[in-house]
Amino acid sequence: MPSDAKILIVDDHEDTLYALESALAPLGHLVTRATSGDDALKEVLRGQVGLLLLDVRMPGVSGLDVVRYMRRVEQTQHIPVMLLTGFGPDTELSATAFALGVADLVMKPVDPWTLRTKVRYLYDTHQRRRALEAEVRELRARTGERASPPAPRRPHPDTRVPPQRDGRSEAREARDAREARDARETREQDRTA
Repeated sequence: MPSDAKILIVDDHEDTLYALESALAPLGHLVTRATSGDDALKEVLRGQVGLLLLDVRMPGVSGLDVVRYMRRVEQTQHIPVMLLTGFGPDTELSATAFALGVADLVMKPVDPWTLRTKVRYLYDTHQRRRALEAEVRELRARTGERASPPAPRRPHPDTRVPPQRDGRSEAREARDAREARDARETREQDRTA
């Protein structure tokens, strides 16, 4: 992917689009906009999107619907997505978003400096990943090596959610880690008592 891949911002409010464009302008990347989930999907499928900032709640096709579709299409499944919400913390939304592979969930109004920092990191990481993939393809073409078939993925019980790599959710891993820590602390307290 060329280094001039654009950042796509999607929101159904013009003032929010303007604020996001202003916050991202110092980065020097091409920033384009869409005002609906349908327009966002069309733009992403045209290609050259290196990062997507996407409002969660929009009329018609929601931000989560856009992400669900993107994760099912090979050409778009690795594009980093930051979801934006103005409705405050919501554990169900967070769980759904991160299960879909969203890179970050940001509350509005956004702090411009924080937004630029996150966007710079995600955009640059995605560009390096794409450059590495292109280099691997080129090396394989030179050596005549065929690409190894992708590892089989486990089907996810909810077909709207892309298959997970290892079947364990981040929430479950966090819970298991907390339980292990609590068990260690209990053993420590028993020994000192």
